[in-house]
This record gives sequence, C-alpha cells and structure tokens, in this order.
Amino acid sequence: MTHIRGLGYLKVQTQHIERWREFALEGLGFAEGDGPDPDGLYLRMDERRSRLRLVPGDTDKVLAVGWEVRDQYALAAVREAVEKSGTAVTALPAKEAAERDAEEVIAFTDPGGTPVEVFFGPVLDHSPLRTRFAQKFVTGAMGMGHVVLPTPNFAETAAFYNEVLGFLPRGAMKVGGPVRIRFMGVNQRHHSAAICPAPHDGAPGLVHLMVEVDTLDAVGIALDAVKEHGFSISSTLGRHTNDKMVSFYVRAPGGWDIEYGCEGMLVDEAHYTAEEITKDSYWGHDWSGSEPLAAFAPPGK
Repeated sequence: MTHIRGLGYLKVQTQHIERWREFALEGLGFAEGDGPDPDGLYLRMDERRSRLRLVPGDTDKVLAVGWEVRDQYALAAVREAVEKSGTAVTALPAKEAAERDAEEVIAFTDPGGTPVEVFFGPVLDHSPLRTRFAQKFVTGAMGMGHVVLPTPNFAETAAFYNEVLGFLPRGAMKVGGPVRIRFMGVNQRHHSAAICPAPHDGAPGLVHLMVEVDTLDAVGIALDAVKEHGFSISSTLGRHTNDKMVSFYVRAPGGWDIEYGCEGMLVDEAHYTAEEITKDSYWGHDWSGSEPLAAFAPPGK
C-alpha cells in the first residue's frame, strides 16, 4: 500500500525563462499562475495555483519532484518509511512549505539523485482557469501526470519506489539486452513514475514530464503550435502500446521533453498483470515513422 496519491508538482530551474514562457503558454496552452519568485514562471493546469514551477538560474535542472499525500498522518508514515530505509529526511520550515503552496513538506533524495518532496494540504485557486486552447488537463485524483527519472543506480532506485514509497509495478519496456525501464503507478493512471537506467548528473535530471488533456483535438492543436514556434519534436504523434496514450514528445528549453497526450488508460488493479513487458521493437507511437525510443534517451543524447 502506498500513501502517495499522485504527482503534485514539478519545480525546475532554467536559464531560459522567456523561451519557456513562449513554449508553455503559446505552444502547449498552459495557463499562467503565480508564485513567490517575481522572476519565475508558474503554470496552472487546474484549481492548483501552479503545478509546473520554473525559476531562473545559471543551469537547467530539476529542483523538486513533489508527490502528494492525503494528510499529516500519511506524511508521517512516508517519513517513517523513508528514514527506516536509511535515507535522511528534512522537514521544510513553514515558510518554505508556504512557498510550495503546501501545509507541510518533507524532502529527501532518492537513490538515483532525484530531489524528492512529499506534501499535503495544497493551496487552491478557485479563479477561472483559462487555457490557451480551451483544453482541460486531466489531473484530479490522478495527479499532474507522470515523470520519467534517470538513475545510475537502477535496481536500488526501483526498489526504493516499490518497497519504500509503495509504488505499484505497472510493467516494463525493453531498451536493449536485459535493460528495462520500469513503470510504476499510485492511482488509476497507468504510471505516475518510470525509472530509466541512465546517467544522472543533475542537469537536467529528468527524461520527461507527461501531461494529459481531454481531447485529441487539443493534442493536435498543441502539436501544430509548438512546431510553429520552432520547438523540436522528439517523437511525433502516435499511440503507446502500454498506457494507450495518444501523444507527441517535444523538447523543452533546457534539454528534456514534455509528453503531451490524451486517452490514457485507467488501470483496474483487480485485473492488471504487473509482469507485462513491452518489446523494444514495438514500444509505441505506432502511427509514426519517428524513432520510438528517442523520448527515453538520456537528456542531451
């Protein structure tokens, strides 16, 4: 059993705030939110004040992957499990928690080097959400989307998410020989995290972020928009064979990807077979002629 409910937020440092503004607002249709750094960019997807948070810096890297739990009791349980695993945990001061729009936050680093935060009590913004393409992002009980994380310590990192944080195995993808990417879920979304065997040098420390919208039309409009604004398509439109998502991948400023899709499958744990393996020769995007594994290549490759 996991106390993690879903991906709550992603905080990223970037050298390219203005290019990100064009990418996220004009290309992908996020709504602009607000946050504590006047020079930052805070992106809304739903009633949260922001989900994707970008702050300026001299490098591009992930500062925090934020996972949400129900309440203070769930947060305490996660902290106990992480500390028992031998991983140091820090409780953030109230001011820093407030800057994250949360009541309480704990922070630690996973075995792959990813900075992780776990929180409860998000701040809500009930003002009307006006996305550029009038699309609705699929969030709610399934969280913000999913992240694919690189790690040089694959077995240890996978065990940490499965055995310590309680993520459920949701299949794997072969990437050559015995190497596999492991998919993991915490709710009905097929996966909220995936662990990718790859170097992790802290820049950017992320393979990709997936966000889901409500219609195929919105996906197509965004694909046209990012092309029009000169952003590079890593893998063009197609349907995945594991989570059934219809999506494309686009390279974000800073060297990692955003997957933008719709129609992701809902997992019924009563019938799901965790041992499902997706062959490297038939991973997905089966409509396209693009390189199917490009979106899972280590950042910068």
